[in-house]
Amino acid sequence: MKKRVISAIVALLICVPILIMGGIIFDIGILLLSLLALREFLHAREVKKELPIFINFISYIVLVLIVATGIKTNNMVFAIDFRVISALSMVFLIPVVLYHDRALYSVTDAFYLIGGVFFLGTSFSLFIIYRNINLLLLIYLFIITIITDTYAYIMGRLIGRHKLLVEVSPNKTWEGMVCGTLFGTLLATVFYITVINTSSNIALVILVTLFLSIIGQFGDLAFSAIKRYFGIKDFSNIMPGHGGILDRLDSIIFVMLGFIFFISII
Repeated sequence: MKKRVISAIVALLICVPILIMGGIIFDIGILLLSLLALREFLHAREVKKELPIFINFISYIVLVLIVATGIKTNNMVFAIDFRVISALSMVFLIPVVLYHDRALYSVTDAFYLIGGVFFLGTSFSLFIIYRNINLLLLIYLFIITIITDTYAYIMGRLIGRHKLLVEVSPNKTWEGMVCGTLFGTLLATVFYITVINTSSNIALVILVTLFLSIIGQFGDLAFSAIKRYFGIKDFSNIMPGHGGILDRLDSIIFVMLGFIFFISII
């Protein structure tokens, strides 16, 4: 527990100033985080099968290009760039033919990378876009995640009796999930209507925040399912007591993605 607390404090001391400063420093920080996240994603796959070095190299290049699309973007209209889809398909599927050896690189590997690089690239690009739009908006999304996760963990340990999904995450309970959702929704809603927009529709903010709190917890479970599939406890040990980048950002990634549906109406 002591190691977990120290790691969290160190992470906050590094990340909070970067978040507040924004600009190129923040953009570079997110790019570095995305590369570390992809490294963990590739490592999970390589537990079962090692991928060619060239393919890994291409993955990092494509990820940086996708994340970089968020730089200087500050509008609230999100659209799929089909050039990105085309590039992803070609750079990962063409090598299947060139290697012509399923033991080395297969169609399954290609689609794992297409989906993973697009998913991570889009998610980390949203960190930059939301920061460009409004710092307080990004803080609101972090509050949802942090409060929900914190109270779900604490209350789950204190009063948790009924397991949520044992086969995916054996320590999570229904009691923890409900308490985390309630506190996350309450505190994040209060922050939004007192700091971001005092004239906002309170009922709408509550519903949106409630949805994001729940979807964040499903993000946690989704990444836990990935770890279960590959037979790993954590994506890495970059943060002692916490695991890796994906272990810490699993919930906020889904909250970021979920907020796309509401950013124009809230």
